[in-house]
Amino acid sequence: MDSFRDKIVPVTSILLGVVVVWYVMAVILNAPFQRDLDRRANQTPGIVEFISKTLVQPKPTLPAPHQVAVNFFENTFLRSITSNRSLVYNAWVTLSSTLLGFAFGTALGIVIAVGIVHVATLDRSLMPWIIASQTIPILAVAPMIIVVLAAVGITGLIPKALISTYLSFFPVAVGMVKGLRSPELTHLDLMHTYNASASQTFWKLRVPASVPFLFTSMKVAVAASLVGAIVGELPTGAVAGIGAKLLAGAYYSQTIDIWSALVAGSVVAALLVMLVGIAGRVVDRAMGGRPA
Repeated sequence: MDSFRDKIVPVTSILLGVVVVWYVMAVILNAPFQRDLDRRANQTPGIVEFISKTLVQPKPTLPAPHQVAVNFFENTFLRSITSNRSLVYNAWVTLSSTLLGFAFGTALGIVIAVGIVHVATLDRSLMPWIIASQTIPILAVAPMIIVVLAAVGITGLIPKALISTYLSFFPVAVGMVKGLRSPELTHLDLMHTYNASASQTFWKLRVPASVPFLFTSMKVAVAASLVGAIVGELPTGAVAGIGAKLLAGAYYSQTIDIWSALVAGSVVAALLVMLVGIAGRVVDRAMGGRPA
């Protein structure tokens, strides 16, 4: 009970603080436009009425939390999941490219990590380029990938998945390199004493030691993969997906829809990270690990 309270109270306190600050900023940012509306209508509302008006504008500069919550509820639960306005439908479109890119990125990251650990030349030559690749803004990379693949007739899901791969392989590669190198020298010497081959050392020592590092890095990778999928929808002119919702909201100044789509993306990211964490605990227990 104490442990549960220790987790809930800090999170709830921070959440309440964020909501309060959000409301205050909504009033501040929406106030200039509301003053202009009142001036044109020859109205002089009181402070309380003025504040309430800033929180119910149809196209506010910063929507209030309750406006975003109502919009999120309506577009999630009150619309058909086949509707283009449904957040469930749009989230699924983005999720499909996210999962494919995450699978590609995880596989690529593991292969690169294995190569770096076992081939010294790759460690010295490849790792600096991998790090340098992450300094290039994804907004600059995404259009190039879309254009190049479209030139050879590849469109749709694959380009977005490759953009997700670009963002997700890096944390997996770095985490796996650290995990594969995590066994202590005494353990490696013991395997050598038992006359274990390189493959036996790899599968029986290095791989089990790297599993916690792998799933920790996969949590970062799956969130990055979602970001890549959303960014990949922006230059493609996609008509569905969270990125498409953001783009349409910006085009028509529907700020409430924009924030609602952002919340939907955050929910999807949280669920993906949670699923990776659950998978990590299942694998850890299957390998004989004990819960902390």
